[in-house]
Amino acid sequence: MSQFSAEDEAELQALLRRLLRSVQDRISGAPSVECAEEILLHLEETDKNFHNYEFVKYLRQYVESSLGAVIDEETESCARGDGHAIGSGQDTLVHAVTRRTRESDQYKTMMQTLKNTMMVVVESLINKFEEDQLKKEELHRRSQREQSSSHYTDNCSDSDSSFNQSYAFIKHEQLQLIAEKLDPSRPKEVRWEALQSLCCAPPSDVLSCESWSSLRKNLSAALADPDPNLSDKVLRFFAKTFSSSPLSITREIYTSLAKSLESDFLLKKISFPAGFAGIDVNTQEITSFLKQMRLMNDFQKEVTSFWIRHPEKYMEEIIESTLSLLSLHSEHSLGTSGSEKSLEPVHLIAMLDIKATWFKKWMHGYYSRTVVLRLLEMKYKSLIVSALQQCIYYFESCDRAQEEMSDITHMMEHQQIGVAKRMLYTAKELEYMYFVHSLCVLGRLLMYTKGRRLFPIRVKKRRDPVTLTDLIGILIRTLYLHPKLPYSDVSHADSLSPTSLVMEVLRTLCDRTECAVECLYQTSVIETLLSPIVALLKGKQARFKSPEITLTHIADILARIATTERGLSLFLYYRNCISAEGESISAAHVIVQFTQKLLAKELVALTESDTYPTVSGAFIFVCRQMYNTCEGLQELQPYGLHKCIAKAWKKTSSLSERVPTPVPGASPGSSSQELQSIQIWEEALLDNLLNFAATPKGLLLLQQTGAINECVNYMFTRFTKKLQVSRCEKFGYGVMVTQVAATAPGVAALHSSGFVQAIVVELWSALECGREDVRVVHPKSTPMDPIDRSCQKSFLALVNLLSSSPAVWELLGHQILPNKAEYPLREMPTSITDLMDRLIIINSDAKIHSLFNYEQSHTFGLRLLSVVCCNLDSLLLLESQYKICEMLLQSQKDNITDPLTGEGDFIIDGLSVERNHVLVRISTVGGPSERRLPPRGLQKGNDPYPWPMFSSYPLPQHYILDAPKTSYVKLAGQRQRSPSPSLPRGRCVNESELSNFLASSWKDVEKERDWMDSCRRQYCKEMTTRSNIVTGNVLADLLEKTVLHLCSSPSTCFFPSTEYKAADSGVKTHSLSPVEQLGIQMSVRYGKYLQLLKGDSEQDLCLLMKHCKEFLSLQQTKITSQLCSLQEAFPGYDWLASTMFLVMSGDKDRALAFLLRFSRLLTSAFLWPPRLHRSVYLPLQIAQSGIHPIYSCTAHYVEMLLKAEAPLVFSAFRMSGFTPSQICQQWLGQCFWNYLDWPEICHYIATCVVMGPDYQVYTCIAVLKHLQQDILQHTQLQDLQVFLKEEPVQGFRVSNYLEYMEGLEQRYRTVVLTDMRKITLDIT
Repeated sequence: MSQFSAEDEAELQALLRRLLRSVQDRISGAPSVECAEEILLHLEETDKNFHNYEFVKYLRQYVESSLGAVIDEETESCARGDGHAIGSGQDTLVHAVTRRTRESDQYKTMMQTLKNTMMVVVESLINKFEEDQLKKEELHRRSQREQSSSHYTDNCSDSDSSFNQSYAFIKHEQLQLIAEKLDPSRPKEVRWEALQSLCCAPPSDVLSCESWSSLRKNLSAALADPDPNLSDKVLRFFAKTFSSSPLSITREIYTSLAKSLESDFLLKKISFPAGFAGIDVNTQEITSFLKQMRLMNDFQKEVTSFWIRHPEKYMEEIIESTLSLLSLHSEHSLGTSGSEKSLEPVHLIAMLDIKATWFKKWMHGYYSRTVVLRLLEMKYKSLIVSALQQCIYYFESCDRAQEEMSDITHMMEHQQIGVAKRMLYTAKELEYMYFVHSLCVLGRLLMYTKGRRLFPIRVKKRRDPVTLTDLIGILIRTLYLHPKLPYSDVSHADSLSPTSLVMEVLRTLCDRTECAVECLYQTSVIETLLSPIVALLKGKQARFKSPEITLTHIADILARIATTERGLSLFLYYRNCISAEGESISAAHVIVQFTQKLLAKELVALTESDTYPTVSGAFIFVCRQMYNTCEGLQELQPYGLHKCIAKAWKKTSSLSERVPTPVPGASPGSSSQELQSIQIWEEALLDNLLNFAATPKGLLLLQQTGAINECVNYMFTRFTKKLQVSRCEKFGYGVMVTQVAATAPGVAALHSSGFVQAIVVELWSALECGREDVRVVHPKSTPMDPIDRSCQKSFLALVNLLSSSPAVWELLGHQILPNKAEYPLREMPTSITDLMDRLIIINSDAKIHSLFNYEQSHTFGLRLLSVVCCNLDSLLLLESQYKICEMLLQSQKDNITDPLTGEGDFIIDGLSVERNHVLVRISTVGGPSERRLPPRGLQKGNDPYPWPMFSSYPLPQHYILDAPKTSYVKLAGQRQRSPSPSLPRGRCVNESELSNFLASSWKDVEKERDWMDSCRRQYCKEMTTRSNIVTGNVLADLLEKTVLHLCSSPSTCFFPSTEYKAADSGVKTHSLSPVEQLGIQMSVRYGKYLQLLKGDSEQDLCLLMKHCKEFLSLQQTKITSQLCSLQEAFPGYDWLASTMFLVMSGDKDRALAFLLRFSRLLTSAFLWPPRLHRSVYLPLQIAQSGIHPIYSCTAHYVEMLLKAEAPLVFSAFRMSGFTPSQICQQWLGQCFWNYLDWPEICHYIATCVVMGPDYQVYTCIAVLKHLQQDILQHTQLQDLQVFLKEEPVQGFRVSNYLEYMEGLEQRYRTVVLTDMRKITLDIT
């Protein structure tokens, strides 16, 4: 079969045609001819049906008949070994036969014949295709002539079938002929045929031809032709180009379409009546415009996804042609008077894309936004002027036609254009659509810096240019004029209503800091927002139709402003509002006064409304953004808002109890709906009350309302559901839980709510149980860290919970450990006592065997114990109740190589190392340079743990650092003549100016009124030059004489004098609690280490403690409370008394005399925690609260000043879920013992006594500022709580920060000291 007959050629042609039809989808989807060729060449690899095609079968049969004999002959030849041998490493038999066959003459003849035959077949197919195409065009022309004009349909849709028509190749001569046929002078039939041919041509060929300019002109003319068939055909060609061509081609088509529309608008100048007649979109002229604008708008919204991949000039051409079109006739606003109004391109695009989606997409990316803003600024600012003019016109006119607006907005919400849909639009509706489009454009512009730079803008009929704040004011006042909706649900509003649109813009601006600063955080804007509120407070009628909706939206914007630092500051400190009494007050005061009126239902215009809770709740939420900050609460506290909310909650709670229970079978009436609304309002009030607990003083206010238990219960329900605190909060309830846990009533409420139990159960599940859904085939990996990552969250939650000594006293005070003989494996601990028993005090085999992960669990318990015992009061409580030192020593004794004889070496493992660290920590006292703590890890080398372990006291000397070379006792004795190494030669310690000042005649100095001023100056000078002088006897003299001078003046005495004449013999019989006895032993050890005390000092310190206890009991009132800390004497140890005992070098009488006089000063209320425990000088409610002024006052101002002075530190605390008040309460409660060296502790006390009690706040700020880098680092490591509690304050010296603290005094003393003086007054 070497030659093909005519029948063979016909058969081949049919088979090839069938093959091409089978792969038509693949070929037509190819972007180019080259790609189509690649698809055909690799068809065998990609098509699983390749060998089933008849054409392939035919070719296989032809090859077999032509080469079969040759292949058989070559196969036999290779098998016989003729010619070259085929061995290992050479071609296989198949390859050899194939090579020889292709080299044969028969193969060459076959290929030549096949090639010639296929060329004839393909050429015949092409000719046949061209004939079929011409016939098809002729038939199509005939059908088009017979077809009548149809109704308006959307032929510009991207889904039209014309988009997917196949292209035929076309020559430049043909395109030139088409351009000539499209000339407007030609008959319509000729032009239509030319357009039909043009639609079949590739757009790239059309745009690259030499006659494109004339073709473009003729296409524009066809678009404007009255015959819809011509214009529709042009749009079909444009639509096909948009959907299948690159931007280099489509931008030409787009700009051509834009210029054509622009010339049509300039030429025709369409207008419409100003009345209700409006425009009919079904007219031929408007229909044509709408189709063209619709096609442009669709392209505008899609082009942003790919124009970044092309040169910027393409994008710029598209943008400029669009802005040029939309700027057309912008000087003739719709708001002009007259019976006729001009129709502009922007009206049409507003009808099609009312919310300006195209503009939002163009402004989204920086690539296109830059070009848009540049062109608007330089060439097309009139477009923005027109949009602004329309917003102003709408605002000025909507007040005159408010009743029409709700109908218009509702119709716009459901508008449709097309067959059997709306055809007529009135002038009012066009105006409103233009307003919506303009508002969306302006709102998007305001989001960007360069967009805001377009302002101020000069518009018609306004003398001054419109600034940013002017525009925002217009929008807000537009919000006020929104008509009352005919719906019962106040929250309902159409998305195209002016309220929704304006709120969308304002919310967007609030969420962007720069936008809010320039647009909203302005005095005039705040005044506009508050104007209706001020009017209502003055008893006037506000100018809005729907007060509930409007006030709710005002509250929403105010709340968003108040959540930012800049906005909150504007509310609190800028007194730019006029109150009802006519005085200038800040916005915060206006808002809280209005909120009080709402809660008291004193506003007649709103009390009768069913939406009263909605409006009230919205404004309480605004206040909440202020009172959950320290500075905000400072301003709002005088109004007693917590009492107003609590009163409303109690009333609502009583109402919910009165709602009758639904009867089974009865139809659900209004009672169930009423109950549901009451419950929602009750929860909202509880939620707002709870947020007072965000600050220390706010927590005291919450406790005073009596609703703290209910609020904590509510918080627990939301916490367990992992719900957000509010829409404005970035973090969860972690910080609030920590704040609540810092006080006795707070932790009691947490315990009763089930919160503590939930934490314990969650910990036990992670520590001992593991995840239930983990399959056995994937066992849990052995943890490498002492505390596994799965337990880290529970560990930090327990640290936060047990951080303060009041919490430890409430949860563990007088609690006995179970110490069971057997612990079932399924029994889970549910309390802190159970956790102590199972994880920390493991003193029996039963406890060890009850743990699945003994080492990991016990390590967790020891780590927790280490952190809790950093609070010395907590340590003393645990040691007095559970003998933890004895338990740890026994465990170490059991961990030796020969535990039976008690001899041998300690076994070094994770638990023994951890126990050794805890033992050293709780057995030593001292600052960073006064004690040495062993590490918790092993070292590399031959000796992995060189630190000595011990199982009995005394402590190895290795952990006790040598006393300072310049011993404190040397300075504490009588005046020494030995020169100090830090002084210049020839000068002695006693020659300091402060010493001379204190040694001067008291009578002479008493005559001078400025003794304290002189003393402070000398103290500051000495501290900044030679702070090491202010210690020992100099320090004692300074404290004594300062207190004596202050007590001699009635103006500086804060508490009345209390006569105390108890003798030593009278108080010797009094008993001290185990906590106090352990504290005395600890203090004496520390004093002996400092060489300040002698061997018999313990008895003297016991007497001093008994005297202080007796003296303070005379000023305490009886309180009946369920709180453990209020049922007896001060729950803790008197660290200030011990400190003064050491300062006075063990002189009991001198220390007692100092404390008795010191008790009359305000400073004693903050430096001496037992001073105000159940004190008669405190209001009874505050004394019963169990919240000490150190927390509610000092710690409150620490947080307030820290936010201003060290914002990064404040933010770090927030992120970690810990609070500055927690750690400061601990530092101050134990006089910085274990955190500062002894000289710095003395300087802290002296600074507060000499300089004033507010220096306690400034000292805490200085310490936290000193630790800033460490705090930021450990926040990232997620162990800030552990670091602050376990690590001493390295490198801090009071003298280095005294100047900084003086600066804080100048800025904040007026506020801080004034509030400190109010501790004896009712908090409200």
